[in-house]
Amino acid sequence: MAIDRGVIVDVGDIAVVLNTTDSSLVKLLERRFLRFLNPSADPAFQFDITIVPEGRFADMDLTVQSKGGRWIMQRGDFYAEWSVSERRGHIWQTLNPYAIDSILRIVHTLVLSTQGGFLLHASSAVRGGRAFLFTGPSGSGKSTIVGLAPDDVTVLTDEISYLRRRADGYVAYGTPFAGELGDVGAPVSAPVGALFRLGQAADNRHDRLDVGQAVQTLMRNILFFAAEPQMVEPVLDTACDFASRVPAYALFFAPDRRVWTTIG
Repeated sequence: MAIDRGVIVDVGDIAVVLNTTDSSLVKLLERRFLRFLNPSADPAFQFDITIVPEGRFADMDLTVQSKGGRWIMQRGDFYAEWSVSERRGHIWQTLNPYAIDSILRIVHTLVLSTQGGFLLHASSAVRGGRAFLFTGPSGSGKSTIVGLAPDDVTVLTDEISYLRRRADGYVAYGTPFAGELGDVGAPVSAPVGALFRLGQAADNRHDRLDVGQAVQTLMRNILFFAAEPQMVEPVLDTACDFASRVPAYALFFAPDRRVWTTIG
């Protein structure tokens, strides 16, 4: 009889164990989340995964909704149910790494919304013991700016930044949720030093944003998949708190390493 094998993925100090009897999926998960595997972590949640054939689900866009105390998540390649109170869920998916990647993003957004944190569509990196966030619309240079980082910079992510509130401020964590640069995230963390809203220009400069501008920037770029008002309101409250504590700037930069002389 096949025995479940748990793969523990630890992002932002919130570990999730993924149980499966499919050896191909185990190898896929271990390869996809290599830097974020933590077999000794105490899992906050666990999911049992069943592999299903291609074409099992209708070709549909992602939907996330709460029903009877359970979260229902579905897309063309997966269907998942998750009970927060039971700390357990089940995933039915085709054999691919993208389903789990998406489900983990959703799960972390829901958990963070109750803990004073959020996922931000932003690249981020650590320099001199502080984390710097770079956000903006597609094409603004999020991947470019961390790709230009000098050797004394540790890249946390080029795609999705992970923020949690602590007593003395906010901390950014590395994530496996990569963008154009691939698997570049490092499993480290640092207090947030500044947020930069990116724009491209011939020369490098940055201008301070006021709190209102910072909140608008955050709300345009925070990832959140649920529509329930009781879940959305805490995210806005957290964005306002973040903007009141963390300095934010509009950073205009040329695509070369000189931009890092103005950061940190």
